[in-house]
Amino acid sequence: MAEERRFGVGYALAPKKQQSFIQDSLVELARSRGVDLVRIDTEKELADQGPFDCVLHKLYGQDWRRQLEAFRVKNPNAVIVDSPEAIERLHNRISMLQVVSELKIEHESNTFGIPKQIVIYDKETLFDRQAWEGLKFPVIAKPLVADGSAKSHKMALVFNHDGLNNLKPPIVLQEFVNHGGVIFKVYVVGGYVKCVKRKSLPDVSEEEKLGSLEGLLSFSQVSNLATNERTDDKYYKMMHLDDTEMPPQSFITDIARGLQRGLKLNLFNFDVIRDARFGNRYLIIDINYFPGYAKMPGYETILTDFFCDIVQKKEEGEVEKIGLESYEALSCDKLGKL
Repeated sequence: MAEERRFGVGYALAPKKQQSFIQDSLVELARSRGVDLVRIDTEKELADQGPFDCVLHKLYGQDWRRQLEAFRVKNPNAVIVDSPEAIERLHNRISMLQVVSELKIEHESNTFGIPKQIVIYDKETLFDRQAWEGLKFPVIAKPLVADGSAKSHKMALVFNHDGLNNLKPPIVLQEFVNHGGVIFKVYVVGGYVKCVKRKSLPDVSEEEKLGSLEGLLSFSQVSNLATNERTDDKYYKMMHLDDTEMPPQSFITDIARGLQRGLKLNLFNFDVIRDARFGNRYLIIDINYFPGYAKMPGYETILTDFFCDIVQKKEEGEVEKIGLESYEALSCDKLGKL
């Protein structure tokens, strides 16, 4: 009797990421469709573990990159999701958005881009007004390094030059654009694209730009704001978040596909805002690798579909096509028996 072909996915994640992502519901659904999720022991050499058909990871550092390369040499047919070189591009907030300007996407009624931004490497440049040519207050100050650490999420809305005193370069200063207090988060998992809307920083009036005494407002993430009088539930109910129109799905999907090809990544999300000055212009303000997928309803099915897509492409010798085409829900066991 032929033995059922099982597909092994080894995962190497930080403890907090593992706790949120590797839930029993995901493990059980994947198992029922022929995929075994196996924790990689980071205390041992990766090349000595397995066998794995695929390695799913979100760890950093030179030693981990060395281990991935050794594993790749030993297992040339295994799929690594994703390439450390591709992931590293998202660790710099300037290089991460350069890919947006390289996209060639035309849409009949909508346009997209990125906000004006500059990088500040030292305090001297921070207070040099000539370096700010073309950039006006208010601005969002973000750490240049975006490695997923708590420090990399510490941001500030800066209203005037007084607010610059508490900033520590290297940082990116990004033009703040009024966007109705709503941010669109677009999740990409291989061939799957999902857009959801979340609360964001409220719009800033001309009076607030001129009259802010504190100079800046600190927060951790645009969609997870610090509590203050402008960001409570009453304010957002007044904004009718539920009534906010979503961007056209085909438009968002085209951008997602373009970013996927340009970045060479399968697991990421990007944040989009709608410029309140032009209702049909969208700005991409951030891109993150391997975000919190467990927040998405039905994430178990979406990720299991992705694993099975890898199986199919691997069996067909088309690994380079993973994620670049839409896929149907596959049953991994239909791909053959051993």
